[in-house]
Amino acid sequence: MAEDPVCGMRVDPKTSLKVLWQKEEYFFCSSACKDKFIRERNIPQGAVCYPQIKKNFWLNKLFLVSVFVALVVIASYFFTPLEVFRKVFFGYFKSIWWAVALGLFLGGLIDYYVPRQYISKILSRGSPRTIFTAVFLGFIMSACSHGILALSMQLHKKGASNPAVVCFLLASPWANFAVTIMLLSLFGVKGLLIIAAAVLVAINTGFIFIFLEKRGLIEKNLNTLDLPEDYSILDDLRKRRANYKFNVINIKQAIKGINSGMVSLSEMVLWWIILGVFIASLSAAFIPAHLFHQFMGPTLSGLLVTLMLATVIEVCSEGSSPLAFEIFRQTNALGNSFVFLMAGVVTDYTEIGLLFSNVGRRVALWMPLVSVPQVLLLGYLFNKLIK
Repeated sequence: MAEDPVCGMRVDPKTSLKVLWQKEEYFFCSSACKDKFIRERNIPQGAVCYPQIKKNFWLNKLFLVSVFVALVVIASYFFTPLEVFRKVFFGYFKSIWWAVALGLFLGGLIDYYVPRQYISKILSRGSPRTIFTAVFLGFIMSACSHGILALSMQLHKKGASNPAVVCFLLASPWANFAVTIMLLSLFGVKGLLIIAAAVLVAINTGFIFIFLEKRGLIEKNLNTLDLPEDYSILDDLRKRRANYKFNVINIKQAIKGINSGMVSLSEMVLWWIILGVFIASLSAAFIPAHLFHQFMGPTLSGLLVTLMLATVIEVCSEGSSPLAFEIFRQTNALGNSFVFLMAGVVTDYTEIGLLFSNVGRRVALWMPLVSVPQVLLLGYLFNKLIK
């Protein structure tokens, strides 16, 4: 397996896009990453050799999920028991379609205009400022938890401190632009409470990890940044601004780059969103409300059941949002919804496993030990104080 130098994803050299540059081979998970690599390194198109591997569209996850869900929706017009599912399903999409579209557009803007060098430069120090910066950068990232995980591993390789990596990983899935807009569209003002609580958990965990790192209780990142020590973001911004020409060619290039980022992000998260809405609609249609109240009600046992359920359900942040809202709609327990959302990060076996093998064993073990109690406490307070 090879590694995409842009997003850090593991890819198969036999089936992935390849760029041959200065006798080095680079492999990419998508054309968006490949184009971004060429653009960032100013590689002349004539000097690049890469195969345009066409993947069968019927093997695309977004295509498969969309077709399956569409068939179920069509069947609902002929099979009466599915009618409730169809109404709930369309109700969800009526509420969130604009949020998804806006989130994808903002994600395309960020992908095109925010260089990765900026992120690498300011996340290498084990200081409080780094923690707040990691949270802010998590907010401007627009990728699902799986995409954020790949980016977190890339930041670790670039020399970001381990507290910053963990803080970024916790903040990004629930405080990024796309999910912020989606949560607001579903929960209204209460969505802000979920986002604020997620940020609070990320900041607290980051500060605790700084303490653990200073005491030698977790590993330190031994990697170094692939940037000169005198690299200045402000100087780079000035150079970019001075060299930028507002003309038709650059406008077309920007539109192409933003669209490429939107397509790449769509392939990453859109099928999860559709799957999440599908599962939430099935839950609303076929799971009796009393079961939600009995097992996932606003009690400590309900919080623990919600935590265990979210641990075993492998759905990304965008896909989890409709499921979390269905829990809230059925039980009126905002704390349970918050626990369901956060558990997808703090107890996810994929993320803990990758931290274990790439960042450090003690970092992976300490993350749930530090973050899970905070999530449960905030969830309990939400259930008691917010009705």
